[in-house]
Amino acid sequence: MTDQLTVSVLGTGIMGAAMARNLARAGHTVRAWNRTRAKAEPLAAEGAHIAGTPAEAVRGADVVLTVLHDGPAALRTLREAASALRPGTAWVQSSTAGLDDVAELAAFARAHDLVFYDAPVLGTRQPAEAGKLTVLAAGPAEGRERVTPVFDAVGTRTVWTGEDGATAAATRLKLVANSWVLAVTAAAGEALALAKALDVDPRDFFDLVAGGPLDMGYLRAKSDLVLDDRLTPPQFAVSTAAKDARLIVRAGTEHGVRLDVAEAAAARMERAAARGHGDEDMVAAYFASFDDNPSA
Repeated sequence: MTDQLTVSVLGTGIMGAAMARNLARAGHTVRAWNRTRAKAEPLAAEGAHIAGTPAEAVRGADVVLTVLHDGPAALRTLREAASALRPGTAWVQSSTAGLDDVAELAAFARAHDLVFYDAPVLGTRQPAEAGKLTVLAAGPAEGRERVTPVFDAVGTRTVWTGEDGATAAATRLKLVANSWVLAVTAAAGEALALAKALDVDPRDFFDLVAGGPLDMGYLRAKSDLVLDDRLTPPQFAVSTAAKDARLIVRAGTEHGVRLDVAEAAAARMERAAARGHGDEDMVAAYFASFDDNPSA
């Protein structure tokens, strides 16, 4: 089998567009589709074919890669493409979805004789654009040689979590990782908000924890986005973070675990989005601490 594949990329938002570019740069034939076509059009300059419909995008593809908002969006899109899906095609599902959503997606794959890989990615805009994502993958060992070139083009590391994508093993790990990311992001925003309210220079706080166990590169990177007013373009948007937080809370509830921090993070993200920060970087949840949306 050649490592040069025809890959259909469905969903060209922050992550999908970057992944499509890196697939094209790796020499694969890329067919890109997005419901808002204008978001996919810039990929034509990278040699991608811009498809008008999901069915057009997947026709003849070796691998279908979905990078859509959530599980239901992925399922709706694949249903639109169903008539053109070729039995035996590998479907790499990289949207961050709910556990029950993954089961539905896997059932659709079985019904259409697709080889299903549950493969969310860990990373934001910058690593996505650099092809340095971490791919969390679950799916059959037989056939991995077909999807490995796709994973290698978009990431620097693939973590295999099992051989049955329907168990959502990869998505389970992704939700755990995202719960930590969201908690740290929300905490960083709250620390900055409290510093502002108490008239404390945030850099005095950074100096206080510098070099110790409480210091984090992530804390500094996210805080700088607020302090330097660089919230757009987002590395990961507030609105998407709110969606992921709700998926995490739901997964915890369904498995008998109360996730107070995730619940609070979801509420902060939703409040910031309601105040007009939905398309900014997720650390813009900082503004949820204030009634009057002060500038940083």
